[in-house]
Amino acid sequence: MNFLINGVLSVTPQMLFMYVVGIFLIWLAVKKGCEPSLLLPMGFGAILVNLPDTGVLNQTMSGIGEVTGIIEWLYDVGIEAAEVMPILLFIGIGAMIDFGPLLSQPIMFLFGAAAQFGIFVAICIAAALGFDLKDAISIGVIGAADGPTSILVSQIMKSDYVGAIAVVAYSYMALVPIVQPLAIKLVTTKKERRIHMEYRPGNVSKSMRIAFPIVVTIIVGMIAPMSVALVGFLMFGNLLRECGVLNNLSDTAQNQLVNLITLLLGITIAFSMRADAFVRVDTVMIMAIGLAAFVFDSIGGVLFAKILNLFLKEKINPMIGAAGISAFPMSARVVQKLASEEEKGNIILMHAVGANVSGQIASVVAGGLLISLGAQYL
Repeated sequence: MNFLINGVLSVTPQMLFMYVVGIFLIWLAVKKGCEPSLLLPMGFGAILVNLPDTGVLNQTMSGIGEVTGIIEWLYDVGIEAAEVMPILLFIGIGAMIDFGPLLSQPIMFLFGAAAQFGIFVAICIAAALGFDLKDAISIGVIGAADGPTSILVSQIMKSDYVGAIAVVAYSYMALVPIVQPLAIKLVTTKKERRIHMEYRPGNVSKSMRIAFPIVVTIIVGMIAPMSVALVGFLMFGNLLRECGVLNNLSDTAQNQLVNLITLLLGITIAFSMRADAFVRVDTVMIMAIGLAAFVFDSIGGVLFAKILNLFLKEKINPMIGAAGISAFPMSARVVQKLASEEEKGNIILMHAVGANVSGQIASVVAGGLLISLGAQYL
């Protein structure tokens, strides 16, 4: 009974707040189906690490000495020491992606680049609000709309806000179906959203599919060496998919590997969600900056498409530009849904998918460039 009373008395208002945050993340996962494989373990982990004298963190035990708890050990080994888990996750992501729609319409590469606009807007906002450059860069990468990239960059940059960045990045990724339509409608007219696009699938040979991940890795490695861990593992996963002789490994990467790493990553990143590190005014500011990043990602892609239309005979539906973010395949589905709502039978899904997979490449390249920038100036 004394242990229970002491435990209850040790709970601070900040810890109580983190219990609410954890329960909210679990609710989003279970009730709303928002990134359940990550938000559920992250939410439960937020509760675990904020229990008084919790055994999942480093602690000193009478007669034993200092003991490293399981979550802290996973964090030290899997994230802090070598960023293992976020990088391994890219193998599974790469194995899931079909680059065919992108290869058949190479112009979609441009939208993946344009939709990273929110990264640089977020960095500028964070710097203007007084965040250190390492933290501003880490916060800005939320605009990549790519959870693993956000975690990896913030960890390499030794940001003080890894937990907040992870929660904000994945929360807004889950809220893409709510956030993105509002941003798209803000800068488009009904007439623009009704533009039809004819899909002409090119002849994407098996040789081209196999060569693509190899060529991309080499080119990106030459341009942005710090991106190799990100791009290389993404492309290796895609090579497993496309080579045709390692189907079992491809299936394992897409299913067992992704599920296991996502599960461990979610509960491990909760180490950075301890009340003393998370319940701060800065966290609220990061949430606001993260929202701005996602909004400007979409707006940047849409405006780029509208600029291209000034020079094109066959007009592009500007909503395609918004699909250039890395939230795959959610963003492509959002764009198609909006097109169908504006006019039944308007199918632009394959164009949106092409832009969406381009965003996967662009986000990891942007992450590598930001790491290089940080290494140069810090």
